[in-house]
Amino acid sequence: MELTERLLALLRDRGAVLAGVGDMAAVAGCAYPRGVAVAVVLPEHVVTDLRTAPTREYYELYGALNEKLNAIVLAGEAFLREQGYRAYAQTTDRVRYGADKRTPLPHKTVATRAGLGWIGKNCLLITPQLGPAIRLSSLLTDAPLTAGVPIDRSRCGGCRACVDACPVQALTGALWQAGMAREELVDVDRCYDAQLDIMERATCIRTDLCGKCFAVCPYVRRPSPDRAP
Repeated sequence: MELTERLLALLRDRGAVLAGVGDMAAVAGCAYPRGVAVAVVLPEHVVTDLRTAPTREYYELYGALNEKLNAIVLAGEAFLREQGYRAYAQTTDRVRYGADKRTPLPHKTVATRAGLGWIGKNCLLITPQLGPAIRLSSLLTDAPLTAGVPIDRSRCGGCRACVDACPVQALTGALWQAGMAREELVDVDRCYDAQLDIMERATCIRTDLCGKCFAVCPYVRRPSPDRAP
């Protein structure tokens, strides 16, 4: 089996619902020629609840899915290193956020380069199969993997479901294209501050979780944790 197929099969075997390879050569600041994006799905009932308010279950699941993603990308890292290539899994303990709430290389960037989806008006990755009802991670490598076809423009069209649902009107409604500044899509500080307040009111936990802008997305296809697209 070709190296790319072997890697993607491994990632899916470890629990990735979506996985793909992106050509990172054109991405500024990326020291690796290939990126591998993986996604796991949020259960349907959790997404449905988020249309009203975030829940403690969502908070706990958020952490659990991050740990699952860490295990998946670390397995991919180990596999590629065993084949003699450099690889670096972007696990939650390795990724650092700057004062502007940015990471050096977002998982979303790897995912769009891999063709898994596009950036929606909610500034989240939208996948054709599951919409934004996913959690993402990624790994980087110099292995000669076969890259997918990148997506560089939004497919949201005239839909404004997330924009209209935002409790603090933090979303501009602009259509994304590759290279667009994040600030053209969302007021990050307004969004962040609102999430703290909304989550605290709903659960007495003060953290930056809300979820309404992805729970209302029409691309959400009744996801469940054990259903592949």
